[in-house]
This record gives sequence, structure tokens and C-alpha cells, in this order.
Amino acid sequence: MPELPEVELISRSLNSLVKGRTIVSAVLLREKLAPGISGESFADSLRSATINFVHRRGKHILFDLSNNKTLIVHLRMSGRFSLLDEDATDPKFTHAVFYLDGPRLVFDDQRHFGFMKIVATNEVMNAKELSQLAPEPFSDEFSPAYLFRVCRSSRRNLKELLLDQTKVCGLGNIYACEAMFMAGLAPQKQALKISKASAARLYGSIRHVLSQAISHAESRTVDPQNLEGSYFSGLSDAGWFVYDRENKPCLGCNTHISRLKQGGRSTFYCRHCQIR
Repeated sequence: MPELPEVELISRSLNSLVKGRTIVSAVLLREKLAPGISGESFADSLRSATINFVHRRGKHILFDLSNNKTLIVHLRMSGRFSLLDEDATDPKFTHAVFYLDGPRLVFDDQRHFGFMKIVATNEVMNAKELSQLAPEPFSDEFSPAYLFRVCRSSRRNLKELLLDQTKVCGLGNIYACEAMFMAGLAPQKQALKISKASAARLYGSIRHVLSQAISHAESRTVDPQNLEGSYFSGLSDAGWFVYDRENKPCLGCNTHISRLKQGGRSTFYCRHCQIR
């Protein structure tokens, strides 16, 4: 599942590709993609709207439209956008098509978990999907003091807390593992036992791993026909310290990396380096 750096890359790429283009028509091929609205209403709400810009909140992509509406999109496990020319064939699992004044924008989703919703732009941040999200990790609201308060208020283990988007926004399995390793914190540690100093280290490591991933992704060539192909998290040369490195030597101490299940997901960590 894409995490904040990937969604940031995709929203930036979409903004550069479709900003200023008009949605001539839209077709919702799988109505469960946009629950609560019919395919006809979905098309009517988008018809003739110009895309002012594309931006992001958390892991959600937001299309700001000229008709005072915003299209909220969550890619979930396998959602994917492609900008296709007239002679290109739609992907097998295409669920929505946006016919622009130029190439068409196609959304396909093999796992069928993607999500779309159309809301009034002046109410977008009050939408259920966005209103409860934690502060953006690069905002002033996200601070060492904020993270310490959040940790001290939870009895969950640290890894599960970091994946809660209402507590820490944008982290998924990969960057949570990397941030805990950089901070030297054990994923099993109860969040409320995190010290102020540890929270400060974790705050710094979260911002570092996210900014490094965004910087790495910015240097890659974007393919309009496969925007998600530039995912940093899916690259073989990503250079993870612990993620997906079970039984490989820790790059810090040479101890073999361990894996455990937390909340149904694999956590990778170093038993020697992450003991605090």
C-alpha cells in the first residue's frame, strides 16, 4: 500500500499532467469505488469541471475542481492512475475513466479496494475520511511535544500506534519500521512508556525517513502511463535498513534482522539496536 511519500509523488505528478485540463465526461465502471453515489450522479458532478490543481492530505489524493467540488481518492492496496492516449487500451481492471480535453485519465484497481468520493470543496477537510487525520508530519502541529502526548495516551505497542492515521499521519508498514530503527526503539514497547527524549528521536526519524523517500522519488522519471511505477517503496534499490530484511545482517551491528507479526502485519527490526 502506498505511504505518504508515494502519494506525494503521485499527487505532484498528476498536478503537472492534468492541472488546467477539463473533464469532458467521466464514467464510473465499478459503482462500489464511489459508495453512496450512482454512476450517473458521479458523471454529472464532474462533467465540464476544470481541474484547478491536485494535492494531498495524508494518503488521500485531492482533485480541486472549478465547480467548487473536490474528488477525494484513496489508492488503497492496488489503485493506479494512468494518463492514456486515444489509441491505448484501458487496463484490465479499469474502474473509472475521466475523459479530458486531451488524453484520458484512467483509474484501475486489481484488488478492488480503492475509494473515491466527491465533496464540496469548502467542506473537504470536514469529510469523514480527512477530518480525523493527525497533523501532517511536516507541519508545525506535528512536533516532539505532540508525539510525546500521543504516545503517553495510548496502551498500544509503538508499531500499532504509528500506523494509526488519527495519531501519526502518513506512515505505513515500511516507514514505521524504518523510523523505529533509526530512533533505536523496540516495536513491541508500549507507547505510553516512551520517554520525552525517545519521542523527540522518533519525531526526527519519522520526518527524516519520509523526506529521504520523497527526495529519492523526485529524482526518478515519471511514466504518465504508470504513475505508480515510480514508487520508492517498491524499488529493489530502496536501501532499507530493516524492512523486508529478515535474517540479513543489520547494517548497524551485524545482528540478523528479526520479523514479528503485529496487527496482522510483519514488523522488521534489530534486536540489538532497538532495545530502548
